[in-house]
Amino acid sequence: MQRTVRLAALAIGLCLTAACGRSSAPVVPQAHPTSQAGLPTGVLTITTDGSQAVLSVEIADTEATRETGLMGRTDLAPDSGMVFLFEDPFQGGFWMKDTLIPLSIAFWDADGRIVDIRDMQPCEKADTNTCPVYGSQKPYVGTVETNLGYFAEHGVSVGDTVELER
Repeated sequence: MQRTVRLAALAIGLCLTAACGRSSAPVVPQAHPTSQAGLPTGVLTITTDGSQAVLSVEIADTEATRETGLMGRTDLAPDSGMVFLFEDPFQGGFWMKDTLIPLSIAFWDADGRIVDIRDMQPCEKADTNTCPVYGSQKPYVGTVETNLGYFAEHGVSVGDTVELER
C-alpha cells in the first residue's frame, strides 16, 4: 500500500513537472558554466519584417568584459549570445583570438537599428596579427554575438531593430 501511494505521488509530481515545462514564456538559460562570473543578463529582441528573434544574452558593458567576450567557450546554447554595449558611438572591430566557436555578429546604432551583420570564424593562431578584424561600415553603440548563422536562420537583416531588456 505504501509503495502504491509513493508511486502515485511520484507520478503526480512528474505530471506537474511536465506541465510546468510547457510554459509559452521564453526560457532564459542559466549562465554558461564557462561564462564570465557576475555578468548581467538580459533578453534581446530583434524585430524583423515578419517576426521577432529572441536571444537570452550576457551583457558585456565594461572594457574588461568586452575584451574577454566569448573567449575560451567551447559552445554557446541555441538562442543565446553576448551583447557588447558602448557609451558612445564606436567603430572599432572585433577579432576572434582565442574564441573557439564560429559566431555571427550584428551591430546596431543609437536608434536600435541594425547597421551591419558579419560572420566570424575562430582564430587559433599564435600570432595575433594574423587574426582578421570584423567591423562595421557604420558607427554603432551595441553588438550581439551569437552562433554562426543565427541571423540568416531567423531572417534578421540590416535595418531590423533591437531592444534589450535587462
